[in-house]
Amino acid sequence: MGNETGSSARSVLWYLVFVGFAVNYMIRINSNITIVTMVRSGGAKKAQVEEGPELSSAMTLKQNQPRMYACYVERNESDVSTGASSTGGNRPAGRMRSEPNWVSPEKWLLNALQLDTKDDGFEWDEYEQGLVLGAFFWLHWLTQVPGGVLARKYGTKMVFGVANAVGCWLCFLMPLASYLDYRLLIFLRALQGLICGVSWPAMHHMAGQWIPPNERSKFVTAYLGSSVGVALFFPLFGYIISWTSWEYVFHFCGIFGTVWYVAWLYFVYDSPAEHPRIHPKEREYIESSLGITEKSKEQEREERTPWMKMIFSKAMWMTVIAQWAGIWGLFTVMTQAPSYFNYIHGWDVKMTGILSGIPHLCRMIFAYFFSMVGDYLLRHNLMSRTNVRKMGGAVCCLVNGMFVLALAYSGCDSMSAIVFLTLATMVHGAVSTGPLANIIDMSPKYAGILLGISGMITVVPGFVSPILVGILTLGNQTVKQWEYVFLITAGMLIVCGILYTLFADATLQPWNTGANEDAQDARELVSLKLDVEQAMLEKEREAAEFVQEAVTAELTDDGDNNSKDPIGAVLAR
Repeated sequence: MGNETGSSARSVLWYLVFVGFAVNYMIRINSNITIVTMVRSGGAKKAQVEEGPELSSAMTLKQNQPRMYACYVERNESDVSTGASSTGGNRPAGRMRSEPNWVSPEKWLLNALQLDTKDDGFEWDEYEQGLVLGAFFWLHWLTQVPGGVLARKYGTKMVFGVANAVGCWLCFLMPLASYLDYRLLIFLRALQGLICGVSWPAMHHMAGQWIPPNERSKFVTAYLGSSVGVALFFPLFGYIISWTSWEYVFHFCGIFGTVWYVAWLYFVYDSPAEHPRIHPKEREYIESSLGITEKSKEQEREERTPWMKMIFSKAMWMTVIAQWAGIWGLFTVMTQAPSYFNYIHGWDVKMTGILSGIPHLCRMIFAYFFSMVGDYLLRHNLMSRTNVRKMGGAVCCLVNGMFVLALAYSGCDSMSAIVFLTLATMVHGAVSTGPLANIIDMSPKYAGILLGISGMITVVPGFVSPILVGILTLGNQTVKQWEYVFLITAGMLIVCGILYTLFADATLQPWNTGANEDAQDARELVSLKLDVEQAMLEKEREAAEFVQEAVTAELTDDGDNNSKDPIGAVLAR
């Protein structure tokens, strides 16, 4: 980032925000992979391919085998007829875990209390699993707008840090809650979502205080630490489950989040003015590029938030539409990918973690380079800010939708499914150059509140999508039902992407300047007018004195030649 030497405060902030969002998404997705091993084989209804006479005999031959995944018979028909089992990642789907090498603290406690340890897994059907996965988002929307408001009042350092830390600490309670009652687990997930809802809006407020306009696309890529978190944590959790047991995934989340929180408290500050170790030149560069002065800070504290103007802003609603579609697509893929690869393609838990994580790593890499292109276009005035944001929105929605459409028709072709799912998730990374950065562009002052309003609405796909998938696949884990899931997602992405591309606006909105600042501007204009009038009166007085001296010189006959030229006489004097 420009105008810096060595390790700048903005660079340190970027890395800790990056890891912070990885932590934030770690909390969201840990249940997505653990649920594959938590549920008893019979808990999820038997997955099967489309009914057909050519498959019935094969299914009869293998009725005593582990639960079949939807593409198993079609892909391994020769193995079925000979009684051989498939090898590698593609094997009959079931409760995909090995016997744990370590006994979890929860099982020690249950054994001590002589309670059921659920060694065969939990009997949760697809609908109940959908409730567990979607519960995080039930109350998530409630704290979106308060997140931006709280960040303006108390600072992002406290709001973002505490939300992530408490969310991680609740992970310690989840294994025991699962054993006691799945409804208790749902309660904890919903509580996590409520607390973590403040995170994203709060961070937008910090970006408005720290990041110069032409660096915003690059900085917002730190938000996609969420993608790298998913990419790393999905396979890591798969190996933790394989080596130990699913309970230790939640323990890891609690410990890792605590370590991050300690670093966050030490290195991060709410503004350059509060940072004790920032280089003076870097602080001067940031504050001058953002127009921050002591007067502007005082005015900001006194301003009223223009709620009605923001709510009725067309520019704001276009970003909401794009975010709605992008989040629907991202959360459908992120939440359901482990179940999809398990039930349809039959990958074991380790392979499922890897295949579910790779697309999100690609998303982060794509976002980083795409943001560099966007910032380059802005720095060299090759494209307007609005068109750069529209370009990002078109890629993260329209192009994304095309790949999801291809995924819907990939059928039992595992390689095609992996490729199209990876590409669809990857291009969503353009959101950092499109709708996400657009929010800061239209109003740096109220960016946190705007993202809160947007998040309050766009969080809905987070809990509607898992419930919809649960309803569509309840007792019917077939290729056709998953095709419907992806077709709905593709339609959402394409339609919303077209609307954003046509009507998005990234110009600074008039209501970004508050009422108090308008009054201050008026006062400054009045003061300027008075200064001008005073200067004019002074000039008129000087001119009158000049003329008076000239007349006096004309009336005085001192024998000088200049007496014939009174003006010259005055000038000579």
